[in-house]
Amino acid sequence: MVVAVDRHELRQIIAGLSEGVILVEPDQTIAYANEAALAMHGAETIGELGETVDDYRGRFTLRYRNNHAPNQYPMERVVSGERFHDVIVEVTRTDRPEVDFVHSLRSLVATDREGNPSCLALILKDVSEQFEAEERFEATFNANPAPAVICRLSDLRHVKVNHGFLEMTGYTRDAVIGRSVYEVDVLAGARSRDLAIARLNTGATIPQMEACLDLPDGSSRFVIVAGQPIEFGDEPCMLFTFADLELRRKAEKALRQSEERFAKAFHLTPVPTLLARAEGFSITGVNEAFTRVFGYSADKVTGRTPAELGLWVHDAARTRFETAVARTGYVLGLEVCLRHEDGTNFDCLVSAERVEIGDQTFALLVLQDITERKRTERELFEAIETVMADTSWFSRGLIEKLTTLRRPASETRDAVVPNVTGRERQILDLICRGLDDDGIAQRLGLSRNTVRNHAASLYRKLAVHKRSEAIVWGRNNGFPISEASK
Repeated sequence: MVVAVDRHELRQIIAGLSEGVILVEPDQTIAYANEAALAMHGAETIGELGETVDDYRGRFTLRYRNNHAPNQYPMERVVSGERFHDVIVEVTRTDRPEVDFVHSLRSLVATDREGNPSCLALILKDVSEQFEAEERFEATFNANPAPAVICRLSDLRHVKVNHGFLEMTGYTRDAVIGRSVYEVDVLAGARSRDLAIARLNTGATIPQMEACLDLPDGSSRFVIVAGQPIEFGDEPCMLFTFADLELRRKAEKALRQSEERFAKAFHLTPVPTLLARAEGFSITGVNEAFTRVFGYSADKVTGRTPAELGLWVHDAARTRFETAVARTGYVLGLEVCLRHEDGTNFDCLVSAERVEIGDQTFALLVLQDITERKRTERELFEAIETVMADTSWFSRGLIEKLTTLRRPASETRDAVVPNVTGRERQILDLICRGLDDDGIAQRLGLSRNTVRNHAASLYRKLAVHKRSEAIVWGRNNGFPISEASK
């Protein structure tokens, strides 16, 4: 009778507890379960748990968190008098598989004066939400491409590692989990290692710093590492994250080698060359050929623009050149006049192109001195003019050849108007001979409107606006064509 009263009072005590409590008799009979324990099984009455431990086994499937089914249910372990705590199991109802929970369990075994079990209890705590949150974190942690590893602060051993870290370092998961931060040293070669160790020992945030990890194959890898304290499974931990610097270092090395090759080619080329910023054309460097030809030393031109140096004889030409580079990114073989440091003028061909060096944009200018060539051409033209002053003894064909030679190739009609059609050439020839539209139409067997259409197309290609301008252009460029050559 005393025992019955004691059990009644015990039930009153545990009835209102937030923790679940299941009382079990030594004969494996389930004697009592409070409301919290029933709720943790999706049950409303103790009958849904079963009258005995065997009934319970048939109605609920248990699985430890290591994914193994237990040989003994925790309730059986209680009946055998075993004392345990913090056992985590997943519980699923066999009749309703969608109802499942995660329980944290501990046993309570009370004995009488003779040492015989007098009260056997299984204490339950619902940790489903905690483990769901941990599962979400673990899924995110594993899927995160950024390398990461979690170290437990109590013993400084790694408890989690994601695929990104394994892929970056070449370690296997087993080679990392359970090892200390000094065995798989995530702070190896850290720039501020002493600071990082001190922060790790106190559980404080470790700021970003460069480090050089030792890899299992004997090589090393440069990274940026940072540490953030977190709670994982109710234990204080440190989350280490990494940024791989290897690709950046390789890119920097390739860029450095490329810049070195560019610098060698820039300084060794025999053609005067200068490098200027694309915005404003401030000069950042010149080669030895530039100094030799134009007289300016590098220290006199660096930081100044061609306009400030007075390098261009004609500002209008400089403006057109700089505008063309800004608009199209390049200029090829522009004939200009440039000034030597001593004031001497040079005829030059200037070419330029925008180039990317690092993360900045520049204009690379190549200056070809053609002063001697131009002087020779002028002397040749003067000689031709002198000879042609008396052409009485020249044949007409020879005169036309001398005229063509006197005119630079860039001024010939083929070079100036490369897309003039054969019909447009005929019309231009007849215009220069003084024929009007009716006369041209009659000569070529065309309608008057057709002649006007060809003439309008011709004017656009010659950049003229009326017949008189076309006649001037044609006669300056060898029209009308002689009868012998038609």
